Amino acid sequence: MLRQLEIDSLDGLIRKTFPESIRCDRFLELPSSLSEEEALAQLQALAKANRRVKTYIGQGFHECSTPPVIRRNILENPAWYTQYTPYQAEIAQGRLEALLNFQTVVSDLTGLPIANASLLDESSAAAEAMSLCFRARPRKSQADTFLVSERCHPQTIKVVCSRAKPLRLKIKIVDEDRLEFDDQVFGLLIQYPNTDGILCDFRELCERAARTNILVAVATDILALTLFLPPGDFGADIAIGTTQRLGMGMGLGGPHAAFMATRESLKRLMPGRMVGVSRDVRNRLALRLSLQTREQHIRREKATSNICTAQSLPAIVASMYAVYHGPEGLKEIAQRIESLTAGLHSSLISAGCRLEEGKHFDTLKVLSVPGWENKDLWQQAQKQGISLRLYSDGALGISLSEVTTKEDLDQLCSLFGTTLKTASNGTGTKDNNLARTSPFLQHPVFHKHRSETNLLRYMARLQKRDLSLTEGMIPLGSCTMKLNPTAALEPITWSGFADVHPYEPEENIEGYRQLTSELAQWLATITGFAAVSLQPNAGSQGEYAGLLAIRNFHESRGESYRTTCLIPSSAHGTNPASAQMAGFEVVVVECDQQGNVNLEDLKVKVSEHAAKLAAFMITYPSTHGVFEEEICEMTALIHESGGQVYVDGANMNAMVGLSSPAAIGGDVCHLNLHKTFCIPHGGGGPGMGPICVAKHLQPFLPVDPVQNSSMGYSVASTFYGSGSILPISYSYIAMMGTDGLEMATKVAILNANYIASRLESHYPVLYRGANGFVAHECIVDLSWLKPLGLTVDDVAKRLIDYGFHAPTVSWPVPFSMMIEPTESESLQELDRFCDAMINIAREIRDVQEGCVTAEDCILRHAPYTAADIAEESWQHCFTRAKAALPTAWQYDSKFWPAVSRIDNVWGDRNFVCTCPPIEDYR
Repeated sequence: MLRQLEIDSLDGLIRKTFPESIRCDRFLELPSSLSEEEALAQLQALAKANRRVKTYIGQGFHECSTPPVIRRNILENPAWYTQYTPYQAEIAQGRLEALLNFQTVVSDLTGLPIANASLLDESSAAAEAMSLCFRARPRKSQADTFLVSERCHPQTIKVVCSRAKPLRLKIKIVDEDRLEFDDQVFGLLIQYPNTDGILCDFRELCERAARTNILVAVATDILALTLFLPPGDFGADIAIGTTQRLGMGMGLGGPHAAFMATRESLKRLMPGRMVGVSRDVRNRLALRLSLQTREQHIRREKATSNICTAQSLPAIVASMYAVYHGPEGLKEIAQRIESLTAGLHSSLISAGCRLEEGKHFDTLKVLSVPGWENKDLWQQAQKQGISLRLYSDGALGISLSEVTTKEDLDQLCSLFGTTLKTASNGTGTKDNNLARTSPFLQHPVFHKHRSETNLLRYMARLQKRDLSLTEGMIPLGSCTMKLNPTAALEPITWSGFADVHPYEPEENIEGYRQLTSELAQWLATITGFAAVSLQPNAGSQGEYAGLLAIRNFHESRGESYRTTCLIPSSAHGTNPASAQMAGFEVVVVECDQQGNVNLEDLKVKVSEHAAKLAAFMITYPSTHGVFEEEICEMTALIHESGGQVYVDGANMNAMVGLSSPAAIGGDVCHLNLHKTFCIPHGGGGPGMGPICVAKHLQPFLPVDPVQNSSMGYSVASTFYGSGSILPISYSYIAMMGTDGLEMATKVAILNANYIASRLESHYPVLYRGANGFVAHECIVDLSWLKPLGLTVDDVAKRLIDYGFHAPTVSWPVPFSMMIEPTESESLQELDRFCDAMINIAREIRDVQEGCVTAEDCILRHAPYTAADIAEESWQHCFTRAKAALPTAWQYDSKFWPAVSRIDNVWGDRNFVCTCPPIEDYR
């Protein structure tokens, strides 16, 4: 590879690519690297340090049972967890079908027709619901107040209030029993069942809201909806919640698939992704992301949401849980929980306990216990290995779950000084006007896979329709699709990590506390900053949290007038969206012809906005794949004007061990743990986006959404975000150590330059650094295809026939491909990809030289399915073999796409986001 580049050493390459002015002389102070066995032993010790208790805390998190067939074949299967977001739908039909099933589950159970393919967590989904309500106001409305029921979960209230403040929306915490609407109110959030475990009849409330053009959002329990009246049936406009209890362990708070469903009239305001039904060019049923892939088409400074990470893998687990159990199975689980709750209710009443009155599903709020102070009884429970919820008003909460047994109830009753009684009907759904009467999950997919054998085959069939890292490299620029070490992934399904409630007392999570403390310190060392928050559960949330830290810093200094955020034109789409959400006014800084930030334009913009300058948001190395030599001059310019520098850490894979965001003048950065630090992308989520800050910003990090009552902000339901996947990055850093992390960075830069060198005579490389080299990714220009009548999509779809996922298409430059090989790929794999791209260039030359027209060339009709090749008639001027098997090595390793090229326009015009009739599959 070095010979190809005419360089004598790896260090020689780094000297030519990496600006000397930002090289860090210091040696990363990280522990010595561990072997896989040593790392696993260390993680086992940490898992054991988390105290095993019977948890009844509830509050949106419950123990559950993940069927082993789903855990082993989805959650622990690299063919599922190494997939990328399904932007290339032809090679993502398997997970798109699973996500369509998820949407169907959500739509059916909530009684609302439009559902998305998951959001990040329940609290941030509630905040998204607030934003949706605001965007849906009547055109001339001046309403700016959102009502939130005091009976919502406290973490939800905290996150909604945090989201509202920078948007200058007013939040009123209200008692829904004494609500008064006026023309300043645009929406209302209620909880069903509420945080006290009570199911209220909201029909009259929803009718009143509808009469005054106020939208009602309902935070709800997906399992309870198998028994009780769904939100759509009692007049709600939006339903949100989490599918955690459908097969995903509590895991210190995540990752879990949140959901949102809404009415047909609001579908174009829906945040996140929606899978829709479409057709391919041969009129066969095909699935795709519908109504545009919103995060790829964010309206930059006009954006209202920065959602770019869903929780696809947990959503797929939830969908398979529903497929396996079917409607009868889900209802049976819910009925059992309700019955056990009713029995416990009777027992506690007979013991003289005073309980919150109302209809219950799984949660009881105990107001008083004869002979006990509630706090003393809570402590006694802890001594017996039982975790109860301790409400802020001193009451005790008990939430039962799928895994609760009669023996568990006997232990609970003993704690309260009683014995288990037979359930009365008083708390059940019998003779209940809130009982569900409408059917759900009627589609055949929820009835055909009840045996493990059938479910196994169904999952395997879907798996074959998807291209993952098990098939070959996924060379997406700026997305860093790299090795996800199996040893690092093993611990996430261990009970010691997976079954830990996020609101356990600190003494019960000693293992997690040590892990998160050490991981935060390592990330601080790597970035050069003073402190870290692990709360943001996506890169987009990290951006948002980091910008809120900057905003709050300025406000603390009496400079709330600083509201301008400068962002280069090459920035990720989520950057301006995050700035908008944080209450900043976005001003775009142009780039020069070399792809660098135009320093002169930056100076002009800084001068124009100096009085109001809050922040400069930049990705380094740049989104154009080069190390900008003038970065320190840029950051100094911002600081001179009183602004703060936000470094988007998307490209940290090119910096670790060589430099840091702090070294280039940054004040805060977020890190995509699902990129540089090896948490798998999971088909479009999970992800993590911790923020790292300089010392002066440390007081403005996110606070605990439940335990901290300060004026600080929270961006997720729990303090550690998606805590159960943090062991992945912890063990990756522990196994790599200082030398390994630095070597990974150097090899990533080598691999990108090797590809650029091999392709440059066939595809122009757009941007290079001062010495003619790229960073960790390169952008190849395809604009020369336009006069030939070809598009960048033609190349992307043709790559499928060679067994590759396309690089990032037409971003950040239209008609281009951004290629990032990472350090994980071997020379053999790099050459295989380069050979494919060079072969495609030869196929393009056939059009250039007039040998074939663009309309009938081999690229225009790609990709080719097995069904295409098997058709009796063949109308093309090229052979079937050349279409489907363009290289010799494919004869024993061919990946066949499930569908031909998809008709996106048809899908948007005929929007369907739930399972279509079975006749369509036939």
